[in-house]
Amino acid sequence: MTINEIQDELISDFELFDEQLDKTQYIIDLGKKLPPIDEKYKTDEYLIHGCQSKVWLAAEFRDGRLYFLGDGEPTAQIAKGLISILIKILSGQKPEDIANADLYIMERVGMGALVTSRRSGGLAAMIQKMKGFGTVYSQLEV
Repeated sequence: MTINEIQDELISDFELFDEQLDKTQYIIDLGKKLPPIDEKYKTDEYLIHGCQSKVWLAAEFRDGRLYFLGDGEPTAQIAKGLISILIKILSGQKPEDIANADLYIMERVGMGALVTSRRSGGLAAMIQKMKGFGTVYSQLEV
């Protein structure tokens, strides 16, 4: 599936909920499904700076595609949910597609109402780091 197809599918999932609280719970539930990452990735090198909570992100490059691994500290339920959404959308995609992705899902599901201003900075940092991996690996492919 393409990045936009995955986003559209997730947007449809969010449309099942009328209440913001239900959408927030859905984000938390998605985070709970995120498999834990190896402890070797829970270092400053993989830490997403700018997040209110500790969230780690690693990327593996295989067969011309980037695969993301992420996790958050146990108290970072919403942040972990947000990184799980981004991983679901971007993992397994080509680096250049990740680098150039238009991540419209956040606006379409009303994420602004769900995410505090402090968390929105963390979300932006997550997106920036993932797109940064895409940029770096797309240049290596050449």
